Amino acid sequence: MKRRTLLSLGFVTVMASGAALAAPVQNNNITEDEVRAAQQAWGAALIQISQDYAKGGQAKAQATAEAVLNQAYGYKMGPVLFKPTLATGDTTFRTTHEGALAYFVGNNPNYGDDGFALKGWQGYEFNNAAVYINGDLALTMGHVTLTNKAGETTTVDKTWGFKKDDEGQLRIVLHHSSLPFVAN
Repeated sequence: MKRRTLLSLGFVTVMASGAALAAPVQNNNITEDEVRAAQQAWGAALIQISQDYAKGGQAKAQATAEAVLNQAYGYKMGPVLFKPTLATGDTTFRTTHEGALAYFVGNNPNYGDDGFALKGWQGYEFNNAAVYINGDLALTMGHVTLTNKAGETTTVDKTWGFKKDDEGQLRIVLHHSSLPFVAN
């Protein structure tokens, strides 16, 4: 049996007895649509945590936040670089699941007065200044505007880093949020 290998357009085709067999190809490249979908899903999750808190209290909000962290963030891949919006002092930067959970729902004496998701958020939109994609890593920077139940808005500066895991799922590996600078 005569075999010949051809390299073409990033995949290998093996010719055996005239039959072409395509070798499996794994492509973990991230698309802009995937990034935007992940950003939209994050906002929907934040609002869901807020609504669950209003309807079911701390326990329900915490269960939802746990599910969000497990689904959206890359803690199984290593530390997540996480800087919550209102964090200060020794707990400004968080690389653990516990620190991120405190950001969303508070109720942890190790992380001060957190609970950002419990502020009655009902609306969410994001506006990227730019999106940078390089293979299986995507970075975004821009504004996120949140609307509370009174109709008041809060705009934060937001930077995200997304990476595909071994199963091809987009995970947040960098989350930086801060209030915009205001000169005195």
